[in-house]
Amino acid sequence: MIRVLSALVLLPIVVGTVWFLPPIATLVLAMIAAALAFLEYAALAGALGFDVPRAIPGAAVLGAGAALGSGWPMVEVILMTASIAVGAIAVGMPRRGPEVLRDSAAAIFPVVYIGLPLGALAAVRATAGREAVLLIMSVMVISDSAQYYTGRAFGKRPLAPTISPKKTREGAIGGIVFGTLAFLLGARLVFPTSPALLVTLVGASISALGIVGDLFESLLKRSAGVKDSGAIIPGHGGVLDRIDSWLFAAPVYYVFVRYFRF
Repeated sequence: MIRVLSALVLLPIVVGTVWFLPPIATLVLAMIAAALAFLEYAALAGALGFDVPRAIPGAAVLGAGAALGSGWPMVEVILMTASIAVGAIAVGMPRRGPEVLRDSAAAIFPVVYIGLPLGALAAVRATAGREAVLLIMSVMVISDSAQYYTGRAFGKRPLAPTISPKKTREGAIGGIVFGTLAFLLGARLVFPTSPALLVTLVGASISALGIVGDLFESLLKRSAGVKDSGAIIPGHGGVLDRIDSWLFAAPVYYVFVRYFRF
């Protein structure tokens, strides 16, 4: 019941922002999600023994995401600046040893893992319209639901038993099939002139990558020994738990929308 109530509250906020408000509102919402997801990521990294500072990597996550989402051509500058700043912090730290490279890499990773994918979704809203954003949102929901119900009905073989024991290969296949079909049907309305073969490949790719993104975040949580990335969403866990599949699917969708749609 708590999961349903949380979804009933969040869904109108997200859909309403994308559909009724200007593109800048989608960017603001994406950056709020990025900030919360980064804090959860930093906590997971801390549980794994990594030292991820909040200030500079957090600013880089928001800066890179906002730059990509607004079309401001400064993404590479932000990435380079963040890398230099993280390296300078490492030089000033008293610790020496293998953890220097490990911590530095963990501090830069959320920029490309969280900031840029969410910025890419905001960029899709700005360049292709609200329908394009709602399309990938719908595909992710349909694919996730299909994984669950197909897995319950037909699932026998585990997909990744050491990471997520309840996921099955049959459920993954169902998620990819139904996600691809949903994207193919939706793209007929949103991208009516794009070739069917290209649309099918994109739909299959984002559906499959959504599953990989979910498994990757599950791997982080299992390695850290926690069930959820946070507790900000009652019944659902953290923000990172809700957007994990989007983070892997959004970059491919962004490339399609920006460079290959007709």
